[in-house]
Amino acid sequence: MSTVEFKLATWNIHRCIGGDGVQSRSRCAAVLQEIDADITILQEIESTPGQAQDLLAYFASMTHSLSVSGPTMLSGDIHYGNALLTRLPVEAVRHHDLSVGTREPRAAIDVDLRVAGQDIQVIATHLGLRPSERRHQVESLVPLFRSDKRRLVVLAGDLNEWFLWGRPLRRLHRIFSDTPHRRSWPARWPLFALDRIWVNPRLALRSLAVHNSPLAGVASDHLPLVAHIAL
Repeated sequence: MSTVEFKLATWNIHRCIGGDGVQSRSRCAAVLQEIDADITILQEIESTPGQAQDLLAYFASMTHSLSVSGPTMLSGDIHYGNALLTRLPVEAVRHHDLSVGTREPRAAIDVDLRVAGQDIQVIATHLGLRPSERRHQVESLVPLFRSDKRRLVVLAGDLNEWFLWGRPLRRLHRIFSDTPHRRSWPARWPLFALDRIWVNPRLALRSLAVHNSPLAGVASDHLPLVAHIAL
């Protein structure tokens, strides 16, 4: 049986504002082109659909991808939140509200993709800042994973968990065993593994690394995290 490999990345782009205080969509697009992923998950993307400021459409064009929008906040015509770019066929898209009380709205994009005749599930999210929020959000995420129905499931995004074995992540470890972590924040001097890519089955994850190019180091306050995955 042949092996099919693809690349998946997650990146909190911080509204394209870099460590130098400069907001540059072209710089972020250049980093995405450096990574050249088949699936890219984005957080803190601010876009205006149908207008010149349609950042998601711009990224999709620059990376030759389809886009899936998952805004968590709307202000006039401006959409802010999560997004997914993919070069793989999209079979289904589901959106899940993960908001907790009066805290900043949070959500997840739940997508079925087709890879070499196999269905895979990718859930993209950005969890809250407080541990109590994250515990609630993880409890909401866990029932969504259906590894019995799909060849492979992936959870990726900015999980905002500062501690490697923080309580909000313990239930995820039961689904995604022996998952490595990489320090991705802050971009200039990475100390914390806030950004994660979790894969089940674990053997499908061939490698996991931060993309720490000179451009990536200044384009956002997070470094992109990149996984090579095999079926």
